[in-house]
Amino acid sequence: MKISQGQTEHGIFVGNAYDKYQSTNPLVQRIMQGFELALAALVARSSPASIHEIGCGEGYWVLRWLRAGYRARGCDFSHTVINIARENARLQLHQAPAELFSVTSVYDLDPALDSADLIVCCEVLEHLQEPTRALAVLASLRAKYLILSVPREPLWRALNILRCAYLPQAGNTPGHIQHWSSHSFQALVAQYFDIIAVRRPLPWCMLLCRPRT
Repeated sequence: MKISQGQTEHGIFVGNAYDKYQSTNPLVQRIMQGFELALAALVARSSPASIHEIGCGEGYWVLRWLRAGYRARGCDFSHTVINIARENARLQLHQAPAELFSVTSVYDLDPALDSADLIVCCEVLEHLQEPTRALAVLASLRAKYLILSVPREPLWRALNILRCAYLPQAGNTPGHIQHWSSHSFQALVAQYFDIIAVRRPLPWCMLLCRPRT
């Protein structure tokens, strides 16, 4: 289940019209395979006992990790997508414990409640008005590891243009208000974390980080 692009919650853009995880397009499938392999490798490298995904959307990754035997949960600011995540859990796992998915903004995370061995925050920062504030909050959780990913610019917009998407916006995906190259994103994150590994699955930049002691 996906909410449609352009729907908003409290005036903030949420969701995507294009369900890239379920696409039958061979090119999209290959691109998403690269993302999934990179993320799986970094999760395995961190060997977490627990995972908390910040900005979990409809729960795709949380549900995959649960099926793989991880202790996982997710949160998102949007009541709409969390309701969908809970329904997906009910359909896929035949259970939907209330603590599995919660409505929480990245800015409101509480170290006493929201930390885990591994924090995953993928495809979130590009949507935020205050990404540095979000990084400071993520650092305060003092997780053992953190995985971050963002679209790699200007490659992301160039690929959108090549597929004739968002041409009036010069290829910018609606809702993306921050734009980083791989180098500039690493420089930003390095202000808050030690970067342990870098992956660049086309067209993303993905980082495995550790909080500074």
